[in-house]
Amino acid sequence: MADDPEEGETFIPYSKRAEWSDVIPVPQDDGKNPIVSIAYSEKFREVYDYFRAILLKDERSERSFQLTTDAILLNPSNYSIWHFRRILIQELKKDLNEEMKFTEEIILEQPKNYQIWYHRQRLVVWSNNPHEELRLTNEVLKQDGKNYHAWQHRQWVIRNYKLWQAELDYASQLIRVDFRNNSAWNQRYFVISNTSGYTEEVLAEEVQYTLGYIKKAPNNESSWNYLNGILQGGHLSKQEGVKETLLEMKSKSIMSPFLYSTLAELLQEELAKVQEARPDLLEVILQLYDDLATKCDVIRKKYWEYKAKQAKSKFQV
Repeated sequence: MADDPEEGETFIPYSKRAEWSDVIPVPQDDGKNPIVSIAYSEKFREVYDYFRAILLKDERSERSFQLTTDAILLNPSNYSIWHFRRILIQELKKDLNEEMKFTEEIILEQPKNYQIWYHRQRLVVWSNNPHEELRLTNEVLKQDGKNYHAWQHRQWVIRNYKLWQAELDYASQLIRVDFRNNSAWNQRYFVISNTSGYTEEVLAEEVQYTLGYIKKAPNNESSWNYLNGILQGGHLSKQEGVKETLLEMKSKSIMSPFLYSTLAELLQEELAKVQEARPDLLEVILQLYDDLATKCDVIRKKYWEYKAKQAKSKFQV
């Protein structure tokens, strides 16, 4: 950062500042015989020594606030700094818009810093202003579409401030760009579950939407997970077009472990509904598991053998 006291040449040590002459810095206590001492720079050591001093005094002043800025620029992951800064923001009635700008700068440089995201959340609550959060999280997700912290913040904002309107389109856009982005599929599920719900009509549309991406990339686990997620609870065999699509893909010799395992689950759902024994259908299921164990997913051979044993035990007369 341009204002980082480690980088700027104009940084004046706190020990040389007249306005800090009344403060006695408090060194870090690593014990008598520290095993591995961290090689802090002199600037870092001094800033944090002075921070410990004002924290012990619980000094709620403008100079304390500026000190937290310097300390954060040196180590934005220090939770104690952020906590004390929040106390100062409220005590001193600091400009929340300016603090928003400050946090955005840090977020864009360190987007996987939990402490800054939590701080940002508190600012949104205090200001009751969520309107920049979708833009900010979008900027972060452009850098890394699977950033957990950004997604968590985005979902929190959307849920708490009812910003659902354009979010399904946003998830669809991300899936179009990268249909292997599991986070985008998860966001799709999050939005639909909290808005329209998976009604029969929505479910039918989502199944066809997902099958389209499955046919594009049969070994893409993300789309298979979404399909199985929305059809869990015995709905695989009920939904029109699913079985036909899977059988068609299998007939084309597509060797996808997700295809074979989903088809096996679907056929077991069918088998559980019939009254009489169907050894022919059971044989197909067992063959699918054998193919998974010996061809499609050999690394999990024992798991697929276990699944076959389960099916045999459940359905064999």
